[in-house]
Amino acid sequence: MEKQEHHFLESKIINEVALTFKALADPTRIKILYLLSQEECSVGHIADVLGMTQSGVSHQLSFLRNLRLVRYRREGQTFYYSIDDEHVITILKQMIHHITHE
Repeated sequence: MEKQEHHFLESKIINEVALTFKALADPTRIKILYLLSQEECSVGHIADVLGMTQSGVSHQLSFLRNLRLVRYRREGQTFYYSIDDEHVITILKQMIHHITHE
């Protein structure tokens, strides 16, 4: 019987997958991603909607931006954030559907 060859993921890919799941494991980041899946938002708007400080929101957005899950554009002094990866939003929405499915 011939021995089957196994293919393994590179460590870099494994680490990025784990970090992405870590991002989705945080309730605040889930709220931010879900909000951004509906509309582009300024940091101030996200803070108002979630009842957080702007610095707290900025910290979370920085984490998400480093994972390329969100992107921003600057208009004057205001930064507007939007989703940068629809794949992750699809996973998030599928999980929400899974939890709410009866």
